[in-house]
Amino acid sequence: MRICLLLPLLLSAAPALGDCRLALALAVDVSRSIDAADYAIQTEGLAAALEDAEVRAAIFGPEGTVALSVYQWSGPAHQGLVQPWVLLETPEALDAAVRAIRRAARPERRQATALGEALRYGAGLMTAAPPCARRVLDVAGDGRSNQGLPVASVYERDPFEGITVNALAIGEHELDLTRYFHDEVIRGPGAFVEVAPRQADYPQAIRRKLLRELEGPQIGLLPRPRTRS
Repeated sequence: MRICLLLPLLLSAAPALGDCRLALALAVDVSRSIDAADYAIQTEGLAAALEDAEVRAAIFGPEGTVALSVYQWSGPAHQGLVQPWVLLETPEALDAAVRAIRRAARPERRQATALGEALRYGAGLMTAAPPCARRVLDVAGDGRSNQGLPVASVYERDPFEGITVNALAIGEHELDLTRYFHDEVIRGPGAFVEVAPRQADYPQAIRRKLLRELEGPQIGLLPRPRTRS
């Protein structure tokens, strides 16, 4: 009986995650294969997705607050923060994040595709995220990693515990890119790959991806186990 009486007090004194249900970091590919037209499509596509009525309803749903961060990635030492972590507690906060995305300049110097380094940056960014029930890193790209640390090495060395990594494969330039992202990149409960067959398909793909991430992991759609040689 005494234990039962003390239990509510212990639970109320325990540290909580607050009302934040999701810390979502969006990683945007700006490597040399992304030309000015591609960059415009992706920038406006992401901004429009965050302005979409259904996406906004999912962000401001009753389940709790969403924290958002956005960064660009390309070569090994070229990651740029577009939107620092912000708690999307009001529509005005989301509107400000959308403006930051639209203002972000395309890097002048064309760099290779260092996906491993992009993931390392994302893992570090997650250490500074607000305390949230879920942590999701959303990586978009149109090619395999061709410079810097391999993705597998990054996953072995860096702290990805508790982080789900999803991917958006833009398949216009490389064959079997979806399989590459599925086999090498995604990880964590409910991780998935969204597909944009061409750059022109990116706006609808990122909208679908955001809605799925905001809904949370879906039972029966877990990734295949990753095998190591």
